[in-house]
Amino acid sequence: MQQFSNIEIAEIKSRIDQIQEMLATGTGGQAPAASQPDRIDAPVPGLIEQLNFSLQMRRTRKSHFGSNQLTGATWDMLLDLMLARTNGRELSASDLATGAGVALSSGLRMIALLEQLDLAERFVDERDRRRSIVRLTPNGVDSMTRYFEKMGHAWSGRQRYAA
Repeated sequence: MQQFSNIEIAEIKSRIDQIQEMLATGTGGQAPAASQPDRIDAPVPGLIEQLNFSLQMRRTRKSHFGSNQLTGATWDMLLDLMLARTNGRELSASDLATGAGVALSSGLRMIALLEQLDLAERFVDERDRRRSIVRLTPNGVDSMTRYFEKMGHAWSGRQRYAA
């Protein structure tokens, strides 16, 4: 997944602000919709809020974890690990790679990164010693819990302002 620079994020935010203004005032002084094939005439309800919240989630994740590397398939693995822990399940390295949609070799590199960041750890499966079980570390559980608490507060705040 591509990372955006602060300048690119500012440009996206500026464009979102322009879209909000256009939606509030009609065409925003632009040419009629017929000459704008990419214009959304009937936006998805709450589209602007969803876009803003998605950007906020990414920014919060980056600042919370302090790593540009927790994106895409690596982030999917962290989500899978947190969900597995919450449901009392265990995941193998191959389960994580499959769930993230990457080859096992790539998945193992991503798991190694999570280990380096003290977010996950590997164990030999006692029932099948050929398998590695991956779990969140106590630090990983704490980091994910705090991140989702922040997102929960942000989501609640967004809901209050939308009402």
